[in-house]
Amino acid sequence: MANTQSMIFTIYGDYIRHYGNKIWIGSLIHLLKEFGHNEQSVRVAVSRMMKQGWLDSEKKGNKSYYFMTPRGETRIEEAAIRIFKLMPNDWDGKWRILMYTIPEEKRQIRDELRKELLWSGFGSFSNGCWISPNNLEKEVNLLIEKYGIQSYVDFFVSEYKGPQADRALVEKSWPLQEIAERYQEFISTYSNQFIVHHSMMNKGQMTNAECFVERTNLVHEYRKFLFSDPGLPKELLPEIWNGNHAALLFESYYKLLAQSASQFFEMVFQEDNDLRRKDKSYDADNHPFIIE
Repeated sequence: MANTQSMIFTIYGDYIRHYGNKIWIGSLIHLLKEFGHNEQSVRVAVSRMMKQGWLDSEKKGNKSYYFMTPRGETRIEEAAIRIFKLMPNDWDGKWRILMYTIPEEKRQIRDELRKELLWSGFGSFSNGCWISPNNLEKEVNLLIEKYGIQSYVDFFVSEYKGPQADRALVEKSWPLQEIAERYQEFISTYSNQFIVHHSMMNKGQMTNAECFVERTNLVHEYRKFLFSDPGLPKELLPEIWNGNHAALLFESYYKLLAQSASQFFEMVFQEDNDLRRKDKSYDADNHPFIIE
């Protein structure tokens, strides 16, 4: 069973953010029960997320409602854009290079910065030197401000002039073979499930609740690639890259389950939440961040 806090992030990102970003704790507990999480584990996870600055709350009568803070919204927005970007983008030929020398007494900040850089898609080129071919200036500036490390970092945007090829920098900074193997595991697991569920859907053998569970689990598993796949542009990927195959499978599977899953979510959400806050432009069949 997935970690409760991690699953709450997934549900906020794939559902609640499209419905006004706020939910009554009773509805959240109802949704998480579908995955086997009990009331106590949900309340503990929510409390922890508030202490970490991801969630905030408000009272209406005797009911507590929880919503993502601006920090949480920013993180979910970044994640959603990367999850639903199904094909690699074109490259502008530039490398973004972040170099730092953070003193030992600030080791905790340094360790947290490394995690943030990995999550954003940077690769470790050498000790204290991180690179990315993607336009991540905004993310870097936010991290510098967040950790107050202006005195310890330098950030460059530049071209690589050799003597090796740009792909050599990729091989040095990211474990592409390892990432490809993870994608292959995802394809093997979910292509079989997709065939089974496609057949069941055609026969009317899946309930909306089951579709909600499967769609959420699909997004939950797929979003784990945010921590390993930097989202390299096509010019820097191998000619045959199974990440593209995994993305197409994810899209087809997601669309198969989308409407029924959303109907279950709305059935739960409409009790003690304001369904009128749903984003009118949101269509689960055509996710606003899907970029083919």
